[in-house]
Amino acid sequence: MEVAKYSEKLVPSTRFVAVDGVAPRVAEYGTFVAPSASVIGDVTIGRNSSIWYGSTVRGDVNTVSIGERTAIMDRAVIHVAKIQGDSPTNIGNNVTVGAGALIHAATVKDLCVIGESAQVLDGALVESNSIVDVGAVVTPGTVVPGGELWAGAPAKKVRELTAEEIASIPQKARDALELASMHAVENSKDYAQVQEEEDWIDFLEDTQEDDPHRTPPPWHNR
Repeated sequence: MEVAKYSEKLVPSTRFVAVDGVAPRVAEYGTFVAPSASVIGDVTIGRNSSIWYGSTVRGDVNTVSIGERTAIMDRAVIHVAKIQGDSPTNIGNNVTVGAGALIHAATVKDLCVIGESAQVLDGALVESNSIVDVGAVVTPGTVVPGGELWAGAPAKKVRELTAEEIASIPQKARDALELASMHAVENSKDYAQVQEEEDWIDFLEDTQEDDPHRTPPPWHNR
């Protein structure tokens, strides 16, 4: 019997949990799920999306669908409801859900920003190219039309978005994707890789002070 090689990671594993035999489905290409995030049940996450530290995506009594290039930032909660079997949560492409936000049994279309600590509640719909401001509460059944800024508790329309604000929405998604790529690389490292990097930095520092023709360590080209 061959024993699989084990490498102790620098960070603990992400919690992927199946519910009633249904496990989360996460696109393999470019997706980052932080080690302290929890993804539970009937959840689908598209390519190049990211689930950040401390977030929970829970599809236990209904389904959660998250599109491509969408970021669920730190400590955000995505959940569903079971009312006549018709309260899933659907989040589109190029959406940024801010830290500490809650989306519960609601729909957020493509190209939206949900601000930090905002809430989008049961049956609500946020149309494309919209921004829900920091701390806003979109009450159950509310429709946020496209191209508008909503704020307050309960959330109300503040004004139309400017062209610059609309252009900033996909840029936020691109920024989150770029940052997620860096975190994915760092979180994939084991202790040996980190030690090698530290040794390489020490070598470079010593070389500057000592012999510029010094032979590098054998692992630096791995």
